[in-house]
Amino acid sequence: MSITLNSEQEKFIQTQLESGRFTDAMEVIQTAFHLLEKLNDDYLQWVEETRQKVDLAIAELDRGEGHDGETVVKEILERFKQARQETE
Repeated sequence: MSITLNSEQEKFIQTQLESGRFTDAMEVIQTAFHLLEKLNDDYLQWVEETRQKVDLAIAELDRGEGHDGETVVKEILERFKQARQETE
């Protein structure tokens, strides 16, 4: 596989090499791929955790344990108002 970098990408790699943190361009690229992989893994984990939370919330609503949105927003706004008054 052959990859062509644009001038900004080449400059970025050169800057990283000049910083002394990396010994060669391949090390910079490997680090970038490692970080991209971690970012992707973190995102997939977030998606799974969010799905579980949504499923839990749906089950709670099905059991009649939920609150309507308007009530929840009013409660939150009241808490903000009280917190603001306490700091004044």
